[in-house]
Amino acid sequence: MSVRKGGDENNKERIVGGTEHAWCKAVSGGTGITVLAFLVSPEAADTCVLRNALHNILNSHPTLRSKLLYNAATKAFSFAISATPDVQITRFDAPATLQLLRSRKDSSSDVVSLSPFQIILEHELSNNAAWRNPNSFPPSGADVLFASVYALPEDGKRVMALRFHTAVCDRTTAVALLGELMEFMGEGTLKGIKNEGEGSFGIENVVPSEKSKKRLWAHGLDMLGYSVNSFRLTNLKFNDVKGPRHSLVVRLQLNLHHTSRILAGCKSAGIKLCGVLTAAGLIAAHSSRSQWDHHHQQQKKKYGVVILTDCRSILDPPLSSHHYGFYHSAILNMHTMKGGESLWDLAKRSYNAFENSKKSNKHFSDMADLNFLMCKAIDNPNLTASSSLRTSFITVFEEPVVYDISADIQRDLGVEDYVGCSSVHGVGPSIAVFDAVIDGKLDCACVYPSPLHSREQMHELVDEMKRVLIDATKCIDE
Repeated sequence: MSVRKGGDENNKERIVGGTEHAWCKAVSGGTGITVLAFLVSPEAADTCVLRNALHNILNSHPTLRSKLLYNAATKAFSFAISATPDVQITRFDAPATLQLLRSRKDSSSDVVSLSPFQIILEHELSNNAAWRNPNSFPPSGADVLFASVYALPEDGKRVMALRFHTAVCDRTTAVALLGELMEFMGEGTLKGIKNEGEGSFGIENVVPSEKSKKRLWAHGLDMLGYSVNSFRLTNLKFNDVKGPRHSLVVRLQLNLHHTSRILAGCKSAGIKLCGVLTAAGLIAAHSSRSQWDHHHQQQKKKYGVVILTDCRSILDPPLSSHHYGFYHSAILNMHTMKGGESLWDLAKRSYNAFENSKKSNKHFSDMADLNFLMCKAIDNPNLTASSSLRTSFITVFEEPVVYDISADIQRDLGVEDYVGCSSVHGVGPSIAVFDAVIDGKLDCACVYPSPLHSREQMHELVDEMKRVLIDATKCIDE
């Protein structure tokens, strides 16, 4: 199938690309369930408006109309785009929502103090029932998008949740969809968006050929390097490596002043926010290990850091931010910590390592290697420390999401809070940071696998990250 020619993509079937295949395997195990959740006021909670908005978005974006198919004989996944834009919205009335909230609280004592909004967000992140067993997919294929509306029992508010298969929804897709959704809900219409070929090719088909070349021996050498180094990486202390896992969330939020100072520090240092968040995470992790491992205090330790970068603008042909699908790539670097590092020095070091890897095109040339190792870890958990399936300590994004949705528009739409993030309780990092700047304030959804890590442990880690970030703003003020 040509990726450069237009035409009717409806009902065409194609085998998934290498990156999409890795996500199909990951989602089956619990990683890569992307959720957009909104807390809306009672007067704004109109399910019909949501249904009309989704219908129009699906009509403009064939990717979200995809059906995921699985061939048991060849063990291959494929996409077939439906000609009919249709999405079912599952409704939970107040009693059903209350039962869900109670069941979550009964199963875990650490959710008592959480808001119903966060409990529902975590429930959605851990729900991969539709994709858990590819052999049980319907003959027509499994949907890649599910919508739910929960009526909160006490105040009449609603939680609207959209759950996506990450193979068709990377972070850029989720952000673009959020903007289009609010545009339709606010104006009742959606601007015409035509993305030629959307849904008909994966990222591997549009990577510039000159940037992805790597000799066979180089592939083997890099694969060996990644494999050997993975056993040398330091992990956070594991709480429970055997229990069934789900994804939980801790939010890291800074006020307007601290956020502006952090962003000013990034600009002054010539780095991006991802470097600062990486450094804060590394300092917090190394500090937490020192508290329970006295021998560790005198030892250098290596931590794995993955930075995800959106490749759309540098593909061949370039794609717009409204071209839905998965077009991110990962760069894995190892950073050695000895304790006592300055946040800004470490941020520069970690960001420069990422930049140098990117300049060497490792986000393209190493794509197949990292996908292969990811699938190997899924098939053989014993290849990871304590069979934890942890492939790095932290994952961050090169660019933060900056929402330009004004407070007035949010108020008119009745949107009181919203979060977008993805699950990590299958293969993945110990903490994935989904950073956003909303109305000038940093708001990060930090997702982690439980009970591999406890909520108390991760709250302490994120609180320490916040303390490190706030302390770093004092250097800028001075």
